[in-house]
Order: sequence, then structure tokens, then C-alpha cells
Amino acid sequence: MIRVLLADDETMIRAGVRAILASDPGIEVVAEAGDGHEAVELAREHRPDVVLLDIRMPRLDGLGAAEELRVTVPDAAVVMLTTFSEDTYIARALGSGVSGFLLKSGDPRELVAGVRAVAGGGAALSPTVARRVIDTLGGERLTRAAEARTRLEPLTGREREVVALLGAGLSNQEIADRMYVVEGTVKAHVSAVLGRLGLRNRVQLAVLAYEAGLLPDA
Repeated sequence: MIRVLLADDETMIRAGVRAILASDPGIEVVAEAGDGHEAVELAREHRPDVVLLDIRMPRLDGLGAAEELRVTVPDAAVVMLTTFSEDTYIARALGSGVSGFLLKSGDPRELVAGVRAVAGGGAALSPTVARRVIDTLGGERLTRAAEARTRLEPLTGREREVVALLGAGLSNQEIADRMYVVEGTVKAHVSAVLGRLGLRNRVQLAVLAYEAGLLPDA
């Protein structure tokens, strides 16, 4: 069972997200918070596997809560719930160690798949959000694509396959099943690639995969 903590200052949004997650018998919402401070306190108490954070919340916003959670509840995967009007927040959050970005207005199936992916060690970054993140980071699209491909050139074929599958939102176990290897091998590949490319987290790696055109929807 994947244990989820949901934080959003809008009661109706929380109700909608909770209802979507309840459609999956393998996901349980163990707590809800109305602001960032409450989210951090409840995460300490309930020790969820995944924390869904709204970016804009009173007292402490999602970015601040994510920073605190990285220290106080490091085993929890943090996913930011965002809208297209929050591009500057997205750019800042890329360096905060979050495991993904999900649109509040996105396909409900993406929400469930994203929660499952990050709980399994993957990254939750839908093609729609990925394109928006890339645009937010600035720079001419073709130039960024060429730079991304150059950065990935030192990787082996297997490592590139892992990067592409991670960018597609697959969990470690799903990648392992697809490549006919054990999950530990996938974790080792991801850690090695992050270190070699100087990236902080899997979301940054997923963005790089989109920029380089490794995915069909990139």
C-alpha cells in the first residue's frame, strides 16, 4: 500500500485529488494538510511514502515545505501540484529535490501513475509539464536539444535506455521489468548517471531526456 499525504489550501481540490487516488486500491491517503507547516508536521507523524504539495499555500508554501521535508522526512517522495500560471515556481523547484510535477488540471490517470512512479523511485513528469518546464528554463529549443544530446553522449546504450524509461515516468521496478534486470541494477545505473552528469535528482534527469528527444512525445 502506497501511503500519501495531500497538502492543498483549497478543500475542494483536496477532495478531488483524494477521490482520484481512492480509485486505486493500492493507494491510501493517510493525512491532509491545508498549509505547508501542517504538511511537514503531519509527514513527521504519519511517515508517508509520497507527499503531494500545492505550490501556493499560506504560512509555508510548497517549496518551503519540500525543503523541510527533504531534511525531516527524507524517505518521502515529494511531488508538486502545479498550474501553468506558476512557471517561476517550477524553475525554482527543480533544484529542491522534488520527485516530480503534476498538473492539477491534468488527466487523473497521470496523477495515479505519477504517485506510483515516485513511490517506486521514479520521476513524475508528464510530457505536458516537461515541455512547460523546458520552456520555463529559457533558451532556444533547438539549442537546448543539441546541448542535451551532447551531455548524454558519454552514456552507454543501457544507461540511455534507463534515462528514457525514467523520463517516461516508469518506476525503478517497471524499468527493471522492461530491461530484464533486477531493480538494484536500475538504481545503480541512475545513481551513476546522476553523478556523471552533475544532476541533483531524477526530475532534472527526466527533463534532460525530454530536451534530448529520447521520448516519443518530446
